[in-house]
Amino acid sequence: MQIIVPIKQVPDVALNIKVKDGEIVQEGISWVISSWDETALEAALQLTEEAGGEVTVLSIGTAKVQEALRKALALGAHQALHIQCDSSAGWDSYQVAKVLAKTLADQDYNLIITGKQAQDSDAGLTPTMLAEFLGLPQVTNITAFKDVSDASITLHRKGDDGIEISKMTLPGVVTVNDSLAEPRLASMRGIMMAKKKPMETVDIHSLGLAPEVLQSGGLMTEVVQYEKPDERKEGRRFEGDETETVPEVMQNLKKNIGLFA
Repeated sequence: MQIIVPIKQVPDVALNIKVKDGEIVQEGISWVISSWDETALEAALQLTEEAGGEVTVLSIGTAKVQEALRKALALGAHQALHIQCDSSAGWDSYQVAKVLAKTLADQDYNLIITGKQAQDSDAGLTPTMLAEFLGLPQVTNITAFKDVSDASITLHRKGDDGIEISKMTLPGVVTVNDSLAEPRLASMRGIMMAKKKPMETVDIHSLGLAPEVLQSGGLMTEVVQYEKPDERKEGRRFEGDETETVPEVMQNLKKNIGLFA
């Protein structure tokens, strides 16, 4: 089974992200693979360990993106593809999906696995657009893979009312729920082997995309500005016998947030 895993390099949201004049302060930012994409990679690695095959990771961006690709190779991916551009900052989901679709149009694969959304934008739109542009079936929010073959796969997805089970004819596109698997850590052996694994670099302008797709005119959505979220107010602790604290809590909720009004 040949699996493609697109990954995105994003700011580490576990650190303190600073905003100034409506823009994210770039100084001091640490860049990582989006956590949902790490889950997608783990799912792909487990599938190939079970059914055989290879995992190819790909990403769009400047030379810095190769750091994320090398980490993915260290985790177990077999090869990497870097779509190199001057900058993909400010791109929206539509533009990214267009580039990915053009890149994958002539590739040989059975399955494309992505995170259900990106850790920075939380949009969750790119995979659906990619499936549409490639003319492939898609199932989202996967929690388990069953009956894996090169021609079809059974998928368990988290729906609104429980787990839904679907059978997909391959090739196809799936997005994974973060509960599907715990991403593995890179071993020292994996880090050393990653240096010898193939990484192909393709100039984005060689893909034959219409110039306007990569420019601001190709945007379908626009980020007007960034704002720091309000800090959470300090909580209040209620101590004592529950016969006294429960009525006090209920009264506090009713008074301060209008609950049960």
